[in-house]
Amino acid sequence: MREISFGLRLAQLRIKKGVSAREMSLSLGQNPAYINNIETGKSKPSIDVFLYICEYLEITPGEFFDFESTDPVRLRGIVANMKTLNDEQLAVIAALVKDLAKR
Repeated sequence: MREISFGLRLAQLRIKKGVSAREMSLSLGQNPAYINNIETGKSKPSIDVFLYICEYLEITPGEFFDFESTDPVRLRGIVANMKTLNDEQLAVIAALVKDLAKR
């Protein structure tokens, strides 16, 4: 697993959502520089605010810390759809994913 800071992960997920740090800060009821301060390591959120951040990003705390997943919302949707497939369909998907991962 690659190392990633809390602030860098927050920035990655925020950018993926397409919102500015200022917009996210204000949406969370914080001062305009709040998210920027977290992303730069100047401050850390409380547990309550961290949970609000996850809710805002539409991810779970576990997905936040899954540093290998660059798009946890999309990945969750893919997994949910895969749960509806039969064994033969899953085998095809598994082979495709394995092939794509090699590239």
